[in-house]
Amino acid sequence: MASAFDQSSYQVRFDWGVDGLRRLAPADVVIVVDVIRFTSNVAAAVARGEQVALADAHAVSINGAAVAQAAAGLEHAPVVLAGALRNAAAVARAVLAEQERRGARTSIAVIAAGERDGAGLRFTVEDQLGAGAVIAALSDLGIDHSSPEAVVPAESFRALRRAVKHLLTASGSGRELEGDPRHADVKPAAAIDDLDVVPVLRDGVFTALG
Repeated sequence: MASAFDQSSYQVRFDWGVDGLRRLAPADVVIVVDVIRFTSNVAAAVARGEQVALADAHAVSINGAAVAQAAAGLEHAPVVLAGALRNAAAVARAVLAEQERRGARTSIAVIAAGERDGAGLRFTVEDQLGAGAVIAALSDLGIDHSSPEAVVPAESFRALRRAVKHLLTASGSGRELEGDPRHADVKPAAAIDDLDVVPVLRDGVFTALG
């Protein structure tokens, strides 16, 4: 019996973390979003022509890497993509191309990584906005049969698009890194669609989809 929380009646679905990935109905495509710093840095590295092993990516962010690893281990073997603010439009175009290749409606699970702390999984502003950017870009291409859970981050992104840089730097995640060398990654992660590359996870390695 379908769960009220698996969003199976919708094409575009959204949830948080590994538990959220498992809560959703099986999807053809899983898009992992961990804006500070995992998926943004992976996208930038792949844009430079590099490959990023998932094992190495754990050093950047255990949160996004854990979601990607869980997605790669799913029995139905979805296509696993890395999405961020920086490549949201490119990811949406890749999903549309995958749907055209399949010749059938393609289901999509957008998973915001969030951040694990002692109390469990913490909501993060940057991942809400990054997931929203991807879902909004999908909608712009006509892939818009979205669950209510997916609509909310998409419309949040649309409403707050011009404030994204401020929101990322002023958020808890941005402030947490002040005085840390990793803080240099925050402002680049706030760029919207400055990368035209889609990292895809194959055999434990992120490479450029093509």
